[in-house]
Amino acid sequence: MPIRVTSEIGKLRSVLLHRPGKELESLTPQYLDSMLFEDIPYLEQMQREHDQFASLLESQGCTVWYIEQMLEYVLTDQQVRKDVILHLIASAQIHEPAIRESMYDYLSQLECEALAACCIKGVLKAEIDNTVRHKTLSYYIRNTYPFYIPPVPNLYFTRDPATVIGSGIAVHTMKNDARRRENWLLSLIALHHPLFSETGNYIDYSDGSSIEGGDILLLNEHCAVVGSSARTGTWAIESFARRMMQPAELGGQNLTEILVVQIPYTRAYMHLDTVFTMVDRDAFSIYGGIEMSLRVFSLRMYRDGQLQIHEEKNLHQALARVLHVPAVRLIPSGGPDHTVAAREQWNDSTNTLAVAPGTVITYQRNTVSNDTLDREGITVLPIRGSELVRGRGGPRCMSMPLYREAVISE
Repeated sequence: MPIRVTSEIGKLRSVLLHRPGKELESLTPQYLDSMLFEDIPYLEQMQREHDQFASLLESQGCTVWYIEQMLEYVLTDQQVRKDVILHLIASAQIHEPAIRESMYDYLSQLECEALAACCIKGVLKAEIDNTVRHKTLSYYIRNTYPFYIPPVPNLYFTRDPATVIGSGIAVHTMKNDARRRENWLLSLIALHHPLFSETGNYIDYSDGSSIEGGDILLLNEHCAVVGSSARTGTWAIESFARRMMQPAELGGQNLTEILVVQIPYTRAYMHLDTVFTMVDRDAFSIYGGIEMSLRVFSLRMYRDGQLQIHEEKNLHQALARVLHVPAVRLIPSGGPDHTVAAREQWNDSTNTLAVAPGTVITYQRNTVSNDTLDREGITVLPIRGSELVRGRGGPRCMSMPLYREAVISE
């Protein structure tokens, strides 16, 4: 099946997931904030919920790929394997040659499956220390952080480190240090796994400024919506726009317009898709608590590469124009009750994943939002998420579409 995505709602046929694993067992109270968690999830229940999510996707005719298995495959290449080990050691910023040597020896003797696991769950100091032959002062006097290579507990939110745009894959730059290895892992897969052999790769396109996949929504093959948020900066949005609006023969994806939606820069609304997702050809789920504060801009590109920037009157009119429909429906998550809406938005009621036009996966716990979607004619496929939600993300966050069927106009 090819790699191609040109909408948010086309029939989902292939998706990339990561099943939560041992990296979540590294969360402790003192490191929750730096690891971007509010609480410590119960891993066994979290895995059951994620397995239900994957099974539901498969029941809808979607092929599920897993990051951990793809990593194992690319690590069978000896040069890739060596490069990965050297990168992990360099990223650990260890100055003592004896510890670096011990880490290299430890990682080199691992099988592909175990090395792939280390890329995700990290490497504890305790795993290395007994093999260090020449101990320096820093071996005895050091900080209490238990890892040489930290875990990446947010990896199950596969939406953020990369996005398939048309027939290309954009590997993003993450905002927080705790997530920086995620985009590197996705670049390894994009560059070396045969599934992506005919896919255009966009890596380091944002010149180091942060942009994350939760802020990128594809309306159709001509237009994307990008959120200006706490995680995605304006320079990165401009870099994204210039690259994706290039014609295909120059390495772009032929987009003609980017809509930029500025949302409040807060933890509760970390990405655009935490407050706004597409659920049907003319319909969107939106958290009503921010609708009046949004600003919308249109970006187009002149022939000389300069961007034409225009502020739109409102979100309704901008969406209707680029979708070529008379009007759009903005369906308020949580319904009209502001207290219910705020509670359910915190539990990712708006973070829906469309598996086909008018059919979305949501968390079962957001009952009012789900009933609201149902009354609007949207088919809701609910999953349990009491533990998955602790990382502050929903079904869209947990999925990176690889192939969607084209949307046929009605």
